[in-house]
Parts: sequence; structure tokens; C-alpha cells
Amino acid sequence: MPHRRPAPLCAKIAAALCEAVCAAQRRAAAPPGEGADPAPRFTLKRLVAFVRERFGRLCCRETIRAALPRRKLSWKKAKKLLGRADPERRQAFVEQLQGVLAGAQRDQHLVVFLDEAHLHQDADLGYGWAERGQRLWIASRSPGLSARVSFYGLYLYNEGQVRLWPYRRANGEHTIDVLRRLRAEFPDEALIVLWDGAPSHRAQAVREIARTLDIELLDIELMPLPGYSPDLMPVEELWHWLREDVTYHHCHASAQDLTRRVGDFEARLNGDPCVIADRLWVKDTLDPDEEKLRFSK
Repeated sequence: MPHRRPAPLCAKIAAALCEAVCAAQRRAAAPPGEGADPAPRFTLKRLVAFVRERFGRLCCRETIRAALPRRKLSWKKAKKLLGRADPERRQAFVEQLQGVLAGAQRDQHLVVFLDEAHLHQDADLGYGWAERGQRLWIASRSPGLSARVSFYGLYLYNEGQVRLWPYRRANGEHTIDVLRRLRAEFPDEALIVLWDGAPSHRAQAVREIARTLDIELLDIELMPLPGYSPDLMPVEELWHWLREDVTYHHCHASAQDLTRRVGDFEARLNGDPCVIADRLWVKDTLDPDEEKLRFSK
């Protein structure tokens, strides 16, 4: 018997579906309230139930799947909105950043974005192709929680290059060493380092040595990001990139093996500065509609 396509939903039901999904989307983006129930997460299964309960019509998931794109709806992964970020501070930072980037483009100084990440030896799980009907197994040695390596990631904006430097942990002492290595690589250039408010960055020793001229001549200007603003740090995208290429679907036998593969990843990336600049895009403008959703005050 030939397969028949499911009958499309009428305009009334399709409009109700669209309104229900959009209302849930708006509610999810609103500040959370004490004792308030969360917005429903509308999966196809739940939308089928919504149509049955509200309109008394039985339909399959494919009917819903076909109807939603016609209403300009798409299935996407949610992104966390950090409401505690201060829109005024973010705007002030972006305006300052625009001047810093303009100076970098005129070779007045070198701009470096710096961040840290802890990479575990165990595999990160992601999507991949596999034989239909078979589970996609990834072998793991089940390394302990301490089986990890801390990496300092640096994005050299002017050069279109990255650096991935491994350490046992990220702390004030190792942060100072990173600044020394950075100054040693660029001994004569004016350096501006942009970073977040991690504890290893806020340490008084770090701030003092970066500004002191008579201690190894570091003379590095530090420019902190506003709080709760990882979207303003392009190195965050470098960590996503690294995990896709290095830690997805592979459990590393040792910290040395993990460090070796991260080094190979760095060398491969630095062979094409244009690809790095394209992927590690620096956000220098804010979306007013998005900023209105923040509730820092």
C-alpha cells in the first residue's frame, strides 16, 4: 500500500501552535520568579498532545514537523541568557573595545584575548554518524576527575594566531608566567590583554606585576571584561572548536597524550589565520533587544 502524506493542519490549529511555542519562548527568556513554574519545553510529542487536548484532533509528529517551518519556527538548541550582566557596563566596554580594535588595525598595539579551560582526559560526547539501529559506543578508561589539564588560550587578534599553553592548574602564579611568555614573544610591542574576572586574574600579584616596569619589563595593559559576559570573549569559541576536534569521541590515555593532540590542533589552526579570524569573531556591537532581557538591577 503506498505511503500517504499526513493531512496538513488547518490555519487555526497551525496559528495556535505558533502562538503556544512563541509564548513559551518569551516566558523562558523572562526573569525567573520564586515559585513560578517554568515554560513548557514543546517537543513534537508534547505538541501532538497540545493539538489533541485543545482541538480534539489526532495527528502524528510528522504533521507537526511539517507545520512548524511554515510558521517560521525551527528546532534549535537553547542558549543561556546571563541576566545578571549589566547592560550599561557591557555597552561601555563595547565602546571602549571599538577604539582598541581600531588601534590594533592601525598597528598601534597588539590585542590579546586570554581565557582558561580545563580539559578532562575522558571523552566528550557529541553527535556522529553510525550504523542505523546500532548504538554509537565510545570507549572510555573512566579516568578520575583529577585527570585533566588546564590550558591558557590566547587569541592574538592582530596576527590571526592562537596559543594553547598547558599547566597543571590555572592560578595566579601560572597566570603571571603566561604574561611573561607573552611579553617574551612580543618584547617591543604595546600589549593589551582582555580577560574575564576569573580568580586567577583578580589576584593582586597578577595586577601588580603586569603594570610594573622594573619587574621583567612586562608593561602589559589589562582590560577586564564586564561580568557575566562570555559572549564578549572570542576564546570561548576556541574551546568549542578544540573540543570538536580533540576531545569529542576520544578518551586520552594520559595527560601527555592530551597535551600532544592539543599542540597538533594549535599548529594546524595557525596555518590559516583567515579561518581563525573568521571563527573567532570579536563581538563589538550589542543587540538592543537582547540587552533588554537582562535583569541585573
